[in-house]
Amino acid sequence: MNYNWVFKQSPQKEIVASLQKELNVSETIATLLAQRGITDFDKSKRFFRPSLDDLHSPYLMKDMEKAVSRIHKAIENQENILIYGDYDVDGTTAVALMYLFLQQFTHNIDFYIPDRYSEGYGISFQGIDYASDNDFSLIIALDCGIKAVDKVAYANEKGIDFIICDHHRPSDIVPDALAILNPKQVDCLYPYKELCGCGVGFKLIQALNEHWGYPFEEILPFLDLVATAIAADIVPITDENRVLMYFGLQVLNQNPRVGLKALLEVDKPVKTSNVVFRLAPRINAAGRIEHGKFAVKLLTENDENRAIEKAKIIEEFNTERRDLDQNIANEALAQIQENKEQHRFSTVVYAPSWHKGVIGIVASRLIETYHRPTLVFTKSGEKYAASARSVSGFDVYEALEQCSEYIEQFGGHKYAAGLTLLPEKYSLFKEKFEEIVSKTITKELLQPKITIDTMLPLEQITDNMFRIISQFEPFGPHNMTPIFYAENVIDTGVAKAIGKNGEHLRLTLKECGGNRFFTATAFNMAHMLPTIKQGNVFKIAYSLEENFWNGKRYLQLMIRDIKF
Repeated sequence: MNYNWVFKQSPQKEIVASLQKELNVSETIATLLAQRGITDFDKSKRFFRPSLDDLHSPYLMKDMEKAVSRIHKAIENQENILIYGDYDVDGTTAVALMYLFLQQFTHNIDFYIPDRYSEGYGISFQGIDYASDNDFSLIIALDCGIKAVDKVAYANEKGIDFIICDHHRPSDIVPDALAILNPKQVDCLYPYKELCGCGVGFKLIQALNEHWGYPFEEILPFLDLVATAIAADIVPITDENRVLMYFGLQVLNQNPRVGLKALLEVDKPVKTSNVVFRLAPRINAAGRIEHGKFAVKLLTENDENRAIEKAKIIEEFNTERRDLDQNIANEALAQIQENKEQHRFSTVVYAPSWHKGVIGIVASRLIETYHRPTLVFTKSGEKYAASARSVSGFDVYEALEQCSEYIEQFGGHKYAAGLTLLPEKYSLFKEKFEEIVSKTITKELLQPKITIDTMLPLEQITDNMFRIISQFEPFGPHNMTPIFYAENVIDTGVAKAIGKNGEHLRLTLKECGGNRFFTATAFNMAHMLPTIKQGNVFKIAYSLEENFWNGKRYLQLMIRDIKF
């Protein structure tokens, strides 16, 4: 894929010089900090040394007092409480968090995860019937509910109160719930709007913990769940999310709950990348392949041996998920070619047999080949259901709103959404979506980009610089792993193809006239090997990584792209 290299704007020289002096760091480090909005000593201190004191009061969130009061009353009166959540990582971690916290104060509690296939996303009539049939008088919904106007009205008719903890974008009309905790509500004055669903759930247990007079340390152990959700839901790692993620990673490293420990299986420090690439896909696999309750049961398990057995089952789900999404992606790519749709502005594909649980992953895979807004449809009962994924800079949610005449139901974010429509509307929708995207997307957005922080010649790389960059963790949106640029680079003659199918590259690089040599890995770039072997000089976009070999530690380059 041909990447467009976009260089971040250079910060003001005065700010960089001031940071260099105040923090005693190199120009490169000072530049990276300034690019992230870290412009003085105090901001640097908060960035490098996050403090729990930087968390906002949960009572700043609209309806928090109502929610706390209702839960207190339910526990006092021994009412039955149902914890209801979505089947993805954010939902299942939020349910586990709330269930484990409230279980300390009441045994009249249960959880409910809707079935992805028979009930679909969010609050369902079936779930409310379950609550009514089993004498639950209070439902706490996590990571869903902000659009469930008719469902909450149905619950109200049955005498069931609702507390909604959600972070999805509200519509103009919100449910008539007893309390809605969602910082994205227009009239909610909570200072930070980017919490995930589990993050909103954590603010509720923080408020309850305060209400009952317990110290904050009592809820610290729950931060491993919050960190898992933050990393998986791809929310900005800024402000409160950075604090929660920072301390959550500490819990994951020092004393994770047995369910997460069984899934992690790593003998080195747990970083955000471990959560994103190891924990999240496995927790998600339960809801995708079988049922989200398997994930909650693992996350709430307190016996290590039972946790290991449950983790094995989830590992099997994940293996099945991986096979499915690869096969479906291949079928979808073939469909695009058969329909001669390679040059459209959007991808919209459908097959009745595709597994509903993996179509979101397939949409992301298709974007790796055709960099454009993508929808993957499959049959769901009498309707078609789709997962939508977008490219950076394009609001797919807004595009779907403009196609709403053909859609039965939809919800989601700027970059990811879900929808259902009637089969007879599919072709009309497909053409309308293509029309909307073609009119609103720019040429630049259709080309994948690599954002480069700053130039860093290989000769200037030091161990100390890498140590400081490591302290930029946790990485994520708005604080991505720094990507550097170097030019006049050559391979020392040992470049070779590696990987199962020889699709990757292993190189040893240096700059022309330089004395420093670095081992480098370049994924999916084996096609460049002949040009590299000819001794051509090239430019690289790269990040720095630590590697251990035969007991020795060394720095290596992770190549993001090569240009000749």
